[in-house]
Amino acid sequence: MYLEWQNLLILSGRRFGGNTLPLRQMQKEIISAILANLKIAALNDMQLASLEANRTHKDVILLSATGSGKTLAFLLPVLERLEQGVKTTQALIVVPSRELALQIEKVFRQMGTGYKITACYGGHLRETEENNLIEAPAVIVGTPGRLGDHIRRGNITVDSIDTLVLDEFDKTLELGFQEEVSFIVASLPNVKRHQLTSATEAVEIPDFVVLDNPEKLNFLPEGGAPAERLDIKQVLSPEADKVDTLFRLICYLGNRSTIVFCNHREAVERTSNLLSEKGIINTFYHGAMEQQERDSALCKFRNGTVNVLVTTDLAARGLDIPHIRYIVHYHLPHTEDSFVHRNGRTARMEASGTAIILLGPDEKLMPYVSPDIETIELPEKAVLPEKPKWVTLFIAAGKKDKVNKIDIVGFLGNKGRLKKEDIGLIEVKDFFSFVAVVRSKVGHTLEVIKGEKIKNKKVKIELAR
Repeated sequence: MYLEWQNLLILSGRRFGGNTLPLRQMQKEIISAILANLKIAALNDMQLASLEANRTHKDVILLSATGSGKTLAFLLPVLERLEQGVKTTQALIVVPSRELALQIEKVFRQMGTGYKITACYGGHLRETEENNLIEAPAVIVGTPGRLGDHIRRGNITVDSIDTLVLDEFDKTLELGFQEEVSFIVASLPNVKRHQLTSATEAVEIPDFVVLDNPEKLNFLPEGGAPAERLDIKQVLSPEADKVDTLFRLICYLGNRSTIVFCNHREAVERTSNLLSEKGIINTFYHGAMEQQERDSALCKFRNGTVNVLVTTDLAARGLDIPHIRYIVHYHLPHTEDSFVHRNGRTARMEASGTAIILLGPDEKLMPYVSPDIETIELPEKAVLPEKPKWVTLFIAAGKKDKVNKIDIVGFLGNKGRLKKEDIGLIEVKDFFSFVAVVRSKVGHTLEVIKGEKIKNKKVKIELAR
């Protein structure tokens, strides 16, 4: 794909009077190649509007629902402005969470442009990022704290950056991020274009983000996800401690992908542990976990090793996990904005989904939710869902060890005696990897691969924790 992309760039450059870039208006062939790489049939109306607005305005504010494709909506305009052959960083994307940074990095690489992108975020080895920044990437995406740290250390060539993106700017600019974002903006003397995106219209843009007559695109549906795709229901718990009701609800929902939202980290772990004691296979996820633990939890949820993820509002933004069927508000959200973002994990793109509010005896529906919503009546007898088909293996080797997905498939096929259909989703990180394996064969596989090597190196392989 890289050679095909470069050929398209050269052809497009000639059409614009020479092979100097940026491509102010990318040719249809280039966009088609990008969409093919992303397995997307066509740009939606919001993405087309963003592309056109960024061609005619220096600054654009894009408001669109979670899951509507905002990442591509700002990456395509960024790509149009990149100068080929320039050896310094040209665009900076600031995001509120490491998960969102990684998601944007993944999408950009899947686009197959040939341009380098690097993600910088807390919890990642700074030394690794510094090495990645030695040969300046065209695009850097990262969280405010880590980007500010690299700027202070002189690891980022700030003078060459002319495009700044603040993705999920309402969250990024919340109290606690303001100071770092202000520092980052002040450190970029030559920014000529801004893109700000959000799934809500909940916060004013501070004065330090100086915009020049910005074009505002509002594609937000009323109430978050469109009503015809998002169904909202309630379950009434007879007890203030709602864990038993949650357990019976999950049994009632069956083996469907479900996110359970709690308001505090301690409640997340307690709820997860109590569900486990009752026989519900689940995992939990919150901001106090180590990066490897967070990666493991999300990978197990993505690959179907667990169908239930118990989490804080950290998972309400930035996670791009397809086919989430249910959102359960175990604790009532503090704000309507939080409610909208939680619900945005389901009913994404053209899929449908259901948000379920769990109410204790002394709790009432939030004023922004219709009192006429359906009440789910749970059966008295709870039947445990079947165990998921997959389990996840942890492999202590990754990209920095020159290990890729093909290596892992080959190893598990040849040494682990697994068929192709026995191997599920594989995720390769910098220093470790995760792979889903059919539950019925994982014990035998772990036994036969003892002492075997991947790429002539013996590495630890075990069940992911």
